[in-house]
Amino acid sequence: MANDGEGELTTPSGTPRTAASYASDITHRYPTFRDEPFKTVHNWLEGRRYDDGAEGLWRIHNGLYDLEEFARVHPGGSEWLRLTKGTDITEAFETHHIGRKAERMLPRFYVRRATKPRNVRLTFDEHGFYRTLKRRIRNQLDQVDTSASARSRRITDALLGASFLTACLSVSLDSLIVALVCAACVCATVIASHNFMHQRDNWRMLAFNIAFLSYREWRVSHVISHHLYPNSVLDMEISSFEPFLCYLPLADLKNSFQRYGSWFYGPFIYGSIFLSEYLKRLMDSLNQGKNRFHLDDLVPFLLPSFMYATNPGQLAVVLRLWTFIVLMASFFFGLVGLTAGHHHPKALHSGDKFPDGMDFGLYQMATIVERKGVEGSLLKVLTTFGDHHLHHLFPTLDHAILPQLNGVFLETCREYQVGKLSSTWFSQFLAQNLQLARIRPKVHPRLGKSRA
Repeated sequence: MANDGEGELTTPSGTPRTAASYASDITHRYPTFRDEPFKTVHNWLEGRRYDDGAEGLWRIHNGLYDLEEFARVHPGGSEWLRLTKGTDITEAFETHHIGRKAERMLPRFYVRRATKPRNVRLTFDEHGFYRTLKRRIRNQLDQVDTSASARSRRITDALLGASFLTACLSVSLDSLIVALVCAACVCATVIASHNFMHQRDNWRMLAFNIAFLSYREWRVSHVISHHLYPNSVLDMEISSFEPFLCYLPLADLKNSFQRYGSWFYGPFIYGSIFLSEYLKRLMDSLNQGKNRFHLDDLVPFLLPSFMYATNPGQLAVVLRLWTFIVLMASFFFGLVGLTAGHHHPKALHSGDKFPDGMDFGLYQMATIVERKGVEGSLLKVLTTFGDHHLHHLFPTLDHAILPQLNGVFLETCREYQVGKLSSTWFSQFLAQNLQLARIRPKVHPRLGKSRA
């Protein structure tokens, strides 16, 4: 697919980008509403509508498209397009459509050329790392055994069943130990269901809501924000934790307490993630006078309802153990999720210097430090955000088939002279806190090579 006239991007000073120029932010313009004290997916999307030059339509590269009618029959579900109307969806379009069908259909919806350059600095050169890898992955998919995806479904279903079974037993035995096992199962279920949240609409994505998270909101904060722009000023999984956890290496963003206090107050933040997400939606509904809840927001109440239905007359025990399960599941989720590949001093963050106009795929590679000891086990991969590099590059592919693509991935990495960064579980926990303390930006090497 052509770049649709990627055009000459400019630096914030308005001068043309040169081959030797470096940037410290992923965008030319600092994101509108990023520093609002009350951060929601809705004001993040609204900020994108201000900044992206999509003119109320959908922007892909330098073209504007009207996808209003197509949204109703979009194979992945209408929500993806309804959420992103008025924004630049270039990165989402590239990563979510590996085949050529969507690309061939796109001209039918073309309206006109955008009047402003793209705000995001990442590029998709036809002979660059990402487009080359994407072509090879597309060809490799014809030989992939897609039946392996059934294993992902079975594992997720088993984890969901184990969550309900251990929840019931925790009340029957009035046992905090069994409740702790249940919390681990709930956490594993949430992380495993994240695999399905990236895919076309399906019932397993609802399991993500089992402990007060919302797959709808995480499709913005995680899929559209974090996955496409990791470790950047556009990454909601960075901004949402500020000012308590400040991952960007900027001295004016954090004081000494914020830099080093995370060793002590970080675990309390982990334990509050699930409930705070629900309370945030409630506060946003009240503040904006708009209902931010949907029918699937009742999913979190299925677990305590089942606990009470199987142990009638023990309401106090149910409420006590359910609260414990939610808090501990949140703690495990934070412990696993916030050390799952990005928050490491070796990883590229906004504030560091990196080549302007960097290839999208090379940027993704530079922001990820893979966790060792996970590869080879689908259960571990599904429950610890494993296979992080390939998952970020092609998020809609089921985790179960990623190992079949690893050969062509590594071959392309060698050709473009880009390597996978990795570290141990324990070192990633330490590294997260070292990254929170980091205030000295680094100059990132120009990764990879270009092919003529």
